[in-house]
Amino acid sequence: MPPVLLRAMPLVFTFLWSTGWVVAGYSARYADALTFLFVRFSLAAMLLAGLALASGAPWPRGWRAVFDIAITGILLHGLYLAGVWWAVRHGLPAGISGLIAGLQPILTALFAPLFLGERISPIRWLGIACGFLGIALVLEPQLANVPPAALLGVAVPMLVNVAGMFAVTFGSFYQKARVVSGDLRTMTAIQYVAAALVVLPLALALEPMRIEWNLTMALVLAWSVIVLSIGGIWLYLLMIRKGEVSRIVTFLYLVPALVAVEAWLLFGESLTGLQMAGMAVTVLGVALASRK
Repeated sequence: MPPVLLRAMPLVFTFLWSTGWVVAGYSARYADALTFLFVRFSLAAMLLAGLALASGAPWPRGWRAVFDIAITGILLHGLYLAGVWWAVRHGLPAGISGLIAGLQPILTALFAPLFLGERISPIRWLGIACGFLGIALVLEPQLANVPPAALLGVAVPMLVNVAGMFAVTFGSFYQKARVVSGDLRTMTAIQYVAAALVVLPLALALEPMRIEWNLTMALVLAWSVIVLSIGGIWLYLLMIRKGEVSRIVTFLYLVPALVAVEAWLLFGESLTGLQMAGMAVTVLGVALASRK
């Protein structure tokens, strides 16, 4: 792959992934969170399986390979997105959820030396700290509107959100260590089957499984399946294969900044000077943390 494409992949992935928060906002109007995720995973699995069969893509050989792929699907997709979406739907302020998302690069940097033998230099630690400070500044308007006493009322959603962050972090480690090759079409099809099977019983137990079908819902679902669950995840898995996990996930610090800009463009939300300063700090942090 040409070097220019390798350098562009993290930025393209970050932009695509940031639209997931916009999608979550739209989908919440017409569907329960876990129910929407079950439909999203199921459609992605069917679409990818059909594409794999039509193109003759090779399927994994042996149950061990299938098991490893399924574990990554449960962690990267099922438990992660279920934790984040359920928490936000049950009262966790979006600013708190965004700040918790900043835990992933920190957790990855803490555990990458242990699980993958990756070395985290002092400069990269400085970048990780700058990135976390930057997203805190970007999210400051939302965080300022959350009184400390209100956090007690969302303690359970907050813990669920944190659990989701641990799931995606260790799912990334497992993907790097155990799923080192394979066709992305068949691999992600298996991942989404596993994710759907995990989310379905949760949706049945916790939700009335409400979905209101209309044009907006169809467009949101199409974007979620094609752009996020296929395009975005393929980029993420390719980056994990070709680079260090601790370096790749630092680009996720850019997501809150992009979401703030998208909300400003699409919904007319305010964009303060402090937020723009936070974006600059975030970009500096990502530049330091992702340098070779």
